Amino acid sequence: MEKRATFSNLWLAAALIAPQMLLIFVFFYWPSGEALYWAVTLEPPFGGDNEWVGLLNFQTVFEDPKYWNSVRISITFAFFATALSLGVAAVLALFVDRRLPGHQIYKFTFFLPYALAAPAVGLAFRFIFSPDAGFVSAINRLYPDLWNPALDGYDAFALIVMAQAWTMVGYNFIFFLAALQSIPRTVNEASAIDGAGVLRRMWDIQLPLIAPTLFFLIVINITDSFVNSFGIVDITTAGGPARATDLMVYKIYVDGFQGKDYSLAAAQSIVLMVLIVVLTFIQFRYIERRVHYS
Repeated sequence: MEKRATFSNLWLAAALIAPQMLLIFVFFYWPSGEALYWAVTLEPPFGGDNEWVGLLNFQTVFEDPKYWNSVRISITFAFFATALSLGVAAVLALFVDRRLPGHQIYKFTFFLPYALAAPAVGLAFRFIFSPDAGFVSAINRLYPDLWNPALDGYDAFALIVMAQAWTMVGYNFIFFLAALQSIPRTVNEASAIDGAGVLRRMWDIQLPLIAPTLFFLIVINITDSFVNSFGIVDITTAGGPARATDLMVYKIYVDGFQGKDYSLAAAQSIVLMVLIVVLTFIQFRYIERRVHYS
């Protein structure tokens, strides 16, 4: 019979987990509770007593066509940014795993974008893809108005997708590379002896074996696209043009801090949190079935 390990000193255990629990309470549960309270009350913009309104704020949110436009744009943005980031990171990791010349330098270079703050990334992309100052201006001189994120909603949407994907490539690259290097070399060598080419080994052996890592990164990237894209949108497009890049997280900021409607913004934040939970549940419920851990 296997003996079960136990930890008898409960006070020491409580002391060890207390800092982490305090951080979770202060930075997650407390703000979430405040947001829920504001969502069911009317918060005066310049102070005063809250007035109970029940679900009126949620009703106002769901009856607003601009909000549903924001939801649609956010889901589309999360899908394309996640797919682009994971695709680029997987290709880079596969090449570095083959230990090409200079692969040690590539590891540092590919991870560097993740160390940059989102506003800095947004500012860089805003300048690089500027239609009259960046390198795209040379293309616009040959084909006038081919690229103009300030006027074309599709161009603006593509710009924030590329910026968001670029910020996450380094993070995804590290996990993909670690997963690839955990695969025994004998597996790849045996398939090479059997006549499998490089692409065949990547598709039939390496990618299926790193499926758990891929699933984890899908969850992380989708969540990050919903909650950490504010800085990029605010610097590059400010939600425009014509609300083409008005993501849910940015609309919360506009309604709450610019429009001074804190209760409406709180209701939107609760809806965003619920949406992320639902999407995560769907991923664990249906996508994880296709993931094999052995």
